[in-house]
Amino acid sequence: MLVCLLAAVIFALPACSKKEQPLNESAASGLNSAPTETVKDEAAETPAPAEEVKDGAAETPAPTETVKDEAAETPAPTEKAKDEAADTYAPTEENEVDVTVTPATETTENELSDEDRDKFATGVNADEGQSENGEEISQDTDEVLNHEIEEKCPAEFSQTRSDVEYTKFVHKTYFSTTCNMERGYTILLPADYEETKQYPVLYMLHGIFGDENSFAGDSGNKIREIVTNMATDGLIEETIVVCPNMYATDDPAQKPSFDAESCLPYDNFINDLVTDLMPHIECSYSVLTGRENTYLAGFSMGGRETLFITLMKPELFGYVCAISAAPGIVETKDMFMYHPGQLKEDQVKFAEGAVEPEKFIVCCGTNDSVVGKYPLSYHELLEANGAEHIWYEIQGADHDNNAIKSGLYNLFKQIAYDKANK
Repeated sequence: MLVCLLAAVIFALPACSKKEQPLNESAASGLNSAPTETVKDEAAETPAPAEEVKDGAAETPAPTETVKDEAAETPAPTEKAKDEAADTYAPTEENEVDVTVTPATETTENELSDEDRDKFATGVNADEGQSENGEEISQDTDEVLNHEIEEKCPAEFSQTRSDVEYTKFVHKTYFSTTCNMERGYTILLPADYEETKQYPVLYMLHGIFGDENSFAGDSGNKIREIVTNMATDGLIEETIVVCPNMYATDDPAQKPSFDAESCLPYDNFINDLVTDLMPHIECSYSVLTGRENTYLAGFSMGGRETLFITLMKPELFGYVCAISAAPGIVETKDMFMYHPGQLKEDQVKFAEGAVEPEKFIVCCGTNDSVVGKYPLSYHELLEANGAEHIWYEIQGADHDNNAIKSGLYNLFKQIAYDKANK
């Protein structure tokens, strides 16, 4: 798509009752989906009835929140959060990250089709089971557990298998004090989820124009298959996957667009995640706490915020993967908009003495037509500033689900290797 090409650089402690009950199926397409029915959680002790998210198209939802406009200069790096127990996130003022920004000097409005918006949110839907030159990916993928990066996710982990029981994403809500409103997320629980067991958690962040239904409604990303297949084969622990709405605004009328002010709520998500969503998940589900059991990954704009959140709150996440990260961490200008930047170039690093992630992966396709070389520039800044990380490129991949599958597979492969060798 021409428009897509032009966008070259944008981017548990269980509660009293936690049983998951799928509701009526509702369409949830990539970025533009919203559940046809949103059920609020009953009293904090009882999770809201679930609404099953169906793969397919849906209408664009109205974003649910905005960031307060506090006139300020381009944000300086924020203070590192106080050293708290990894499983506790108190909503205190000192933990909040200032995300105010000088209004953009120019804006560009573009009409995007639902298809184009989905590509920004969850990636181009590449051919399943095909390499870049059209050859079938080999099915002979016996896994040898090691820490080496593999550009392509083996088919035995990305494809639906008859020997594996899969579940579906369900829609839930929580109250956000950051946004002062009820907000949604979708969650994927293991097939044999039970409150007597505890599970690690992956927070998976969508791209621009997306919402909590984007990944749940895009079957091409194979999140469900990769997590479930690797757990079934005993490589990783059964894992809970949480897909939030990353547009953390307190104004229901505000919508994402290609200008700095409209993108500000994405930068505010760090506060909603740490103050509201993570405590809710830990209270409502039977999760393993601690950074070694808490994972973060994101695609496109979600990749950008994954980088930012990791640098600001490294003590919370043990394993991280930023996939095809969009521009905006540092000041820059692309064909769509001016990005004031969240950090200065020499601030793209961990604070001195910070507890760093066990594994911090940054990756991107070599043929990415949306974010181009911005992920490479982040790698170069991290390297220049002495921030330890893993960088690799996926040969032939576009801004697509091949990049997402590769990033997720390698993230879980690193987790599997580390835990097997402790």
